[in-house]
Amino acid sequence: MNLEKINSLTELFFFQYQKKKNKKKILLTSLKEPRKNYSWQQTFESINSLTDELKKYVNKGDRCLLISENRPEWFISDFSIMLSQSITVPAYTTYVERDYEYIINDCKPSVVFVSNIEQFRKIKNIIKNKDFIKKVFSFEKLDEINTDEYVNINNLVLNSKNNNFKTILTRKDAACIIYTSGTQGNPKGVILSHGGILNNCEGAIEILKPLIKKNDQTRFLTWLPLSHSYEHTVQFVQITVDARVFYAESIDKLIKNMNDCSPEIMTAVPRFYQNLYQKINASFNKATGIKKNLVQKMLNLGLKKIKKKPLNFLEKIQDIVLDKIVRKKIKAQFGGSLKTFVSGGGALDKEVGFFLNAIGLPTLQGYGLTETSPVVSCNPINDIRVETVGPPFRGNEVKIAEDGEILVKGENVMLGYWNNKEETDKVLKNGWLHTGDIGVFENNYLKITDRKKDIII
Repeated sequence: MNLEKINSLTELFFFQYQKKKNKKKILLTSLKEPRKNYSWQQTFESINSLTDELKKYVNKGDRCLLISENRPEWFISDFSIMLSQSITVPAYTTYVERDYEYIINDCKPSVVFVSNIEQFRKIKNIIKNKDFIKKVFSFEKLDEINTDEYVNINNLVLNSKNNNFKTILTRKDAACIIYTSGTQGNPKGVILSHGGILNNCEGAIEILKPLIKKNDQTRFLTWLPLSHSYEHTVQFVQITVDARVFYAESIDKLIKNMNDCSPEIMTAVPRFYQNLYQKINASFNKATGIKKNLVQKMLNLGLKKIKKKPLNFLEKIQDIVLDKIVRKKIKAQFGGSLKTFVSGGGALDKEVGFFLNAIGLPTLQGYGLTETSPVVSCNPINDIRVETVGPPFRGNEVKIAEDGEILVKGENVMLGYWNNKEETDKVLKNGWLHTGDIGVFENNYLKITDRKKDIII
């Protein structure tokens, strides 16, 4: 597939759907409700039906607030919003009332999507007198309001007239507005384009190409909130590679869920890998006798390999044996099929990176910002350099300014901050995004060394 010729994220989905010889193949699975599977056909029909209903309340460019935990309906709603030519505004389920109030007043959504009554209660009082909100859509029954005041998307009949999935969206149209954390002042709404996210998908495919099976679905487990720009873009990468997507129950059940679905690729933030490192290390420290010696030898040889130190003939033989009797057992605890973890959303401690790669859990560190859709660079599986964030993705330019700041230019760079030209002009100058991060290039691999200011973007 030539992603450069795809005009929008909805066109990407339709393109992949049309190629499916077996449209009954499962695309989306909820591990919380194991029987809730959506085939490609059911996903397609659900998106179309929801789009038909949604078009009654929105015009092109209208915003739709989406508050939900990860589940198949999140995916369906996101595509329906875009297909109706509206703009998705994801919001974390962990926000407090003042956060929702700020975002609602700032982006003025025409429609609000909530997953259930718990999420609805968080915004109930805020939206009561907002004339610009025309309808509430829900994924479950809302007992506390009249049935005519909201749309339960499960009640929509799957007989959409819009069966050709055509849109007039372009790569320059806004796909979503993702609000940053607002560590200094109010959150800023980052406007990401269809082209920006498609551009990110192009770079991701290059990284994942060695790991993707041509004639079978690659299994992804998703648990990082879809309201996070990182996981939000990953869902379009999953469509691009014809994946099967499993939605985790919760972070507490993550290891159980990995055994439930045996994922091959999983994305997460550094905190997850730090916790994993501590748990595995603790179990290693309990080992005694021969087991302890085997574990230590496996770790030493693994570290030599990831640090690109040559192994002698005997060490190569030992490493192959240890792969089968130690690393294989470690991998089995995470479903047995894992090909790689991908780390983003912050700096991965190099000790953690070396450790996980050494014990047979390949971990690719990348770098990006919400403002870059979000990935700028990532380590490839065949040449991992733990202390770097990898080479820049094809399609975006990266350079180091005279003061050491990392600057990024390309289609993946945001359109701007919603309703905030002043802040936009501070970071976007002559097409270059000023990241606020300090870095250097080492043999075309980007290395982050500092922050320009004590702020988080």
